[in-house]
Amino acid sequence: MWDRGLLGLALAPGFPANPWVYVLYTYDAPPGRTAPVWHDTCGNANDGRCVVTGRLSRLRADGDVTTGTEQVLIHDWCQQYPSHSLGDLRFGADGMLYATAGDGASFSTVDYGQLGDPVNPCADPPGGTMAPPSAQGGALRAQDVLSAADPTGLDGAVLRLDPQTGQAAPKNPMISSADPNTRRIVGHGLRNPFRFTIRPGTSEVWTGDVGWNTWEEVNRLTNPTAGVTNFGWPCFEGANRMASYASANLGLCENLYRGAGQTAPYYTYHHTTPVVPGENCASGGDAVSGLAFYPGSGGSYPATYAGALFVADYSRGCIWVMRPDTPGGLPSPTNLEAFGQGAASPIDLAVGPGGELYYVDLGGTVRRIRHFLGNQPPTAVITATPNSGQVPLTVSFDGTSSTDPDPADDGRLSYRWDFTNDGKVDATTPTATFRYTSAGSYTAKLTVTDTLGVSASTTVTIQPGNEGPTAVIDTPVGGTEWRVGDRLRFTGHATDPQQGDLPASALSWKLRMRHCESTDNCHTHQIQDWSGVASGSFVAPDHDYPSYLELELTAIDGKGLTNTMVRRLNPRTVDLTFDSTPPGMRLSLGAATGTTPFTRTVIVGSTNTVSAPTSQLSGAMPHTFEGWSDEGAATHVITAPATATTLSATYSGTGRCGAAAGYSCTRVTGRPWLAAEGTALPPTADDGVNRVTLPFPLRLGNQSYSTAWVSSNGFVSFADPGGARPANGDLPSRELPNAAVYPFWDDLVPRQDSSVRTAVVGAAPNRRFVVEWRDVGVSGDTSAQISVQAVIAERGEIVFNYADLDGSGRERGDSATIGIETADGTNGLPYSVNAPRLGEGTSIVFSPTNRRPPGASRGPA
Repeated sequence: MWDRGLLGLALAPGFPANPWVYVLYTYDAPPGRTAPVWHDTCGNANDGRCVVTGRLSRLRADGDVTTGTEQVLIHDWCQQYPSHSLGDLRFGADGMLYATAGDGASFSTVDYGQLGDPVNPCADPPGGTMAPPSAQGGALRAQDVLSAADPTGLDGAVLRLDPQTGQAAPKNPMISSADPNTRRIVGHGLRNPFRFTIRPGTSEVWTGDVGWNTWEEVNRLTNPTAGVTNFGWPCFEGANRMASYASANLGLCENLYRGAGQTAPYYTYHHTTPVVPGENCASGGDAVSGLAFYPGSGGSYPATYAGALFVADYSRGCIWVMRPDTPGGLPSPTNLEAFGQGAASPIDLAVGPGGELYYVDLGGTVRRIRHFLGNQPPTAVITATPNSGQVPLTVSFDGTSSTDPDPADDGRLSYRWDFTNDGKVDATTPTATFRYTSAGSYTAKLTVTDTLGVSASTTVTIQPGNEGPTAVIDTPVGGTEWRVGDRLRFTGHATDPQQGDLPASALSWKLRMRHCESTDNCHTHQIQDWSGVASGSFVAPDHDYPSYLELELTAIDGKGLTNTMVRRLNPRTVDLTFDSTPPGMRLSLGAATGTTPFTRTVIVGSTNTVSAPTSQLSGAMPHTFEGWSDEGAATHVITAPATATTLSATYSGTGRCGAAAGYSCTRVTGRPWLAAEGTALPPTADDGVNRVTLPFPLRLGNQSYSTAWVSSNGFVSFADPGGARPANGDLPSRELPNAAVYPFWDDLVPRQDSSVRTAVVGAAPNRRFVVEWRDVGVSGDTSAQISVQAVIAERGEIVFNYADLDGSGRERGDSATIGIETADGTNGLPYSVNAPRLGEGTSIVFSPTNRRPPGASRGPA
């Protein structure tokens, strides 16, 4: 069912002497229930209601059977959606068992735990219906280890385990935690780590993480016992912020953006570009699906492969090799080449004991890629038309698709045909015909030989006297369109020239979703199979667009001849247009983020998350989100309607300028930066305060002051603040500080070139006192460095100026207080509190009201 099932398997070291087989599989029941619940079939597994869990167990092998009972080591991994399921199992060189799993969240829309019926069936914290910024469900399960207030889940994580018990392995970085799952985790922040490998001779875990919108990742967990590695999903994809989750205003992501963030991938490749220039691989619809290291020495491949990393992509049908630049070094992303082009949907890689690469394809076959010294063998390919029919039967055989990888053999293969498998050569040309006069089943064989005498053979079965069946899909008829949630009934039949109408037992059905990167570049999700039935029904699943369904009917006759009919079922779609006031704002729909106005096509009835960032710039001015035209929250879910619809987000020029405390507030541009070159205050450590004598009496509210306290944390108080006060607060507030101006009250930290300076500009009665915090940093953000100044005029005007606001968030005030406050803490005029509303080149001006500045005329102006 979709991507669920037995996905991870590992043999214990020393097997079979150590006779344990470890399995990681989908358990057919939601948390707290006993399987089977869904009986491996859900009508619409992608509606968020078909919730399952995962199990890691070990089984004791005795030859090719198990003995004893299943030993369940872990039962966890709540999986709400049918992809991003469980992952891989491998033993490390340290003898510990490593396991991975996906986030279990929606792969078609932003999912923070707000989806499903009931909503949030995995009961992610804080419980009930999820909403930003506190939501921690859905894809955010991959960050669950960061929220210590609730039990930790294992989705989206890498585990290091004691194989005897399934508990955390010794020396795990969080082994002292009270939470048993927290103790197990050595890496997290992964979307769908379907496959991973361990670099030989090390404890390094290399995961392939299937991306969403733009990037496929190869991640390197360097030392599982040194610390927990966060790869950033869903807040990051590749090395960049995941725009649609960033737009959702989620606290867990915002905390990552303020701090060190994620560990960037070791290597990424873009969904729309070749991995290697000139390669013969598909692009788009990507899914990194296999990793394997070649040994550092030995093996049958050339020495240049020593220590190389093989990477497979199921959707592109390709395998690449990343070689080290120097012997014994790490695989180099700059030393990458196509290795297995046109591979058959690889879903796992392994290097066998003989030093050759093996891969498993989605169809269930195991394939080997061999290396030959010197001459390489050819590959024989047969096309036979027809392969069955009435006697006498004339068949056209074509072997011209046979190939040889050696340039010297190109076009120089020789051919030998044996049409009846009697050991005689019947033809020696690339194409030939043969007439079968007797009914039966014959094996036709082609042998091709290169110029050095190396041969390869292949066969095809021919059945004269037997005509194959014809499969017919009766319903749904061609041209049928569906909407999410529609129940579609299917019926079909098959006839055979010899057997007549075939029974239902001769019929089998497959339903699959073709998930497309573009309208003509798709990969496949198998949804459901039915065997031995002539009819049935299914519910059209939720999915993003472009995508469509394929319904396949196969009939098999009594002699094994088959016929297949496939019907494409397209979805009914609708255009959603996004606009904003003012235009040009960045809004998100599912995985896509665009600049308004823009239009996206979605499937009617599909579930879509739309997001508007709390604050963003327009024309270099910060703007604050005010509301959606459908009155939804900044991030909310919409069900795609049947008719074209426009949604508009309204933003207002940011800041809460108004009038209070005897002042009015305005935002202006073009105010000069008045560099405070007069006095550099004595250096202080972090959280320092300097008391200064004012150059002239300064008025704030109805009081005049001659002394000020300049805090290193971005404020000037005209009464003793009792310290530097690194923790900002609301305005007004009776708590200290009071009688203060706050151009940027936050936990500021000194850098090597930082300083706090003062200066007096102008002559009486138009003097201005300038306090400047130059090139200061912001705690918790290693890259932030800004300059701020307060300019207090003798006539009463107060101006805040800002420079070097290059980043977002912390630099623009998302954890700062900006405003003024009078002496008793009951009257103040806040511009913003904990909101990123500052703009480069924009000043905030507080002008006194109902008060004449010193020297002002008493007469009319």
